[in-house]
Amino acid sequence: MDLTGNGKIINLRAARKSAARDAARKQGDENAAKFGRTKAQREVEDADRSRVSHILDRHKREDGDD
Repeated sequence: MDLTGNGKIINLRAARKSAARDAARKQGDENAAKFGRTKAQREVEDADRSRVSHILDRHKREDGDD
């Protein structure tokens, strides 16, 4: 049997898994572009949240005699 004209012989299970991984990666990239934030953006937002929380905590009243 001559397989020279048919190209490579591939494992179909591996090909399906590879196609599924590629599709999942593509979907993940689309979601990251649509909803994601960069690491720098997350760090800035975390720092702002921490700063605001700290400021509010410093201005709490200690006495409970309202």
